[in-house]
Amino acid sequence: MEFEKLQEIISDVLNVEKDDITENTRFKDDLGADSLDIFQIIMGIEEMFGLEIDNDDAEKIVTVGDAVEQIKNATNN
Repeated sequence: MEFEKLQEIISDVLNVEKDDITENTRFKDDLGADSLDIFQIIMGIEEMFGLEIDNDDAEKIVTVGDAVEQIKNATNN
């Protein structure tokens, strides 16, 4: 469920097809996201899931799977 919602956010921010996004997809290398794009994605995650990702955790997000793990960790606390 988190992954599908995250696909929507990423697709909207980066104008890529949802089918092109897997848990192994890297934001910068595979999708060409810059720091502003990643910031917008994180803001979208925080808004959609009603949580807050601190800067240290945000810096660790390299792949879509990393973002899914951050969402799961934040919602389980």
